[in-house]
Amino acid sequence: MPDAPASPTRGLPYWELVALVACLMALNAAAIDIYLPALQNIGAALGVESENQRQFVITAYIVGFGGAQIFYGPLSDRFGRRPVLFFGLGIYVLGAFASIFAPSFTILLAMRVIQGIGAAATRVIAISVVRDCFGGRQMASVMSLVMMVFMAIPVFAPNVGQLIMLFGDWHEIFMTVTLFALGVTIWTALRLPETLHPEDRMPLTAKRVAEAFRIVVTTRIAFGYAVATALIFGVLFAFINQAEQIYTQVYALGDAFTLYFSGVAIFMALSSFLNSRLVQRFGMRRLSHTALIGFAFFSLLQLVFAYAWGGAAPFWLFYVLLIPTFCLFGFIGTNFNALAMDPLGHVAGTASSVLGCMQTLGGGLIGAIIGYTYDGTLTPLFVGFVVLSALSLISVFVAEGGRLFEPRNAPDARPAHEVAQHTFAE
Repeated sequence: MPDAPASPTRGLPYWELVALVACLMALNAAAIDIYLPALQNIGAALGVESENQRQFVITAYIVGFGGAQIFYGPLSDRFGRRPVLFFGLGIYVLGAFASIFAPSFTILLAMRVIQGIGAAATRVIAISVVRDCFGGRQMASVMSLVMMVFMAIPVFAPNVGQLIMLFGDWHEIFMTVTLFALGVTIWTALRLPETLHPEDRMPLTAKRVAEAFRIVVTTRIAFGYAVATALIFGVLFAFINQAEQIYTQVYALGDAFTLYFSGVAIFMALSSFLNSRLVQRFGMRRLSHTALIGFAFFSLLQLVFAYAWGGAAPFWLFYVLLIPTFCLFGFIGTNFNALAMDPLGHVAGTASSVLGCMQTLGGGLIGAIIGYTYDGTLTPLFVGFVVLSALSLISVFVAEGGRLFEPRNAPDARPAHEVAQHTFAE
């Protein structure tokens, strides 16, 4: 077991801290995956004419979730973790509960944006709490366990949603999410203390936020990997947006589609766990760069086979290729985010918000555009896969100054205040 957490959580068992942080992160995954089986039902109930517009239930949440992250980091650095967290949880619960009574699709989308705005606080504060209490390998160990739980949510959430749909409708799904969020809120209020010491609080000024943003966008490695992450997240969100249509319309799997969706999620979770074991041996660059090239290769294969079969390869071939494709994804996202944050230690809190906003909002919008191109075949999806993975590889190539795979002694090894000067001007 890792050493006990630092003083801010003394008295809180290690396992409980990990479980609590994981549940805060799980609120985000649950707010996306549990609704997949209900998209058709929601569209029919609220008079949505275009089937592709049903995807906006996912996109609206991601837009709120991604866009609001930029605010919560500076707020939590100024006012502490708990008040900002409870503010976000309150908004999340309000958005989820109000969605139950949405009289129109437009109102539902507005409530989903609000729910996403609240959820942004849970992501930012969860990472901040871990950073407050642990450092170095201990922090990596805790985050690996947290991400294992986070990646496991897509395994269960769609099946829970499908089970609810068997006995009710989409209103009950929103009620379930509301109750889950209330339970996490009560648990957090009773057990999680403030982890930011008063002497560590920083002033909230527009100049400070603008300076952190400037550092992010002018530090070549940070900005390059942030763009690469947004592009590769666009692939993930595009697939999530189209998943229900692909499984139920292209391959006519009916209600069983959640099982196949969960099957891919299991392998993604396993690859994330494997990454935590291999990264110390092979390094983040060697693993993530190799995985990105492999991801682009499998995406190209999927596109070729889809085209050869008139828009969709046989299901067994599609699924056999989909599993290694998203296994490789598990080696990309986490490492790219760590590489983006590596030179930003001196502005970590605010920088995390800026990067989170760029990656999630950018990826969500890109994924929404690709998802909306669904035409009853897999061709538009895998064209998006190939284009985004190629652009992500180019972004990594630029970030690394024209080389791949090799560990860098500079600027990564330099102190944070020196790394901040490593800009595009160099």
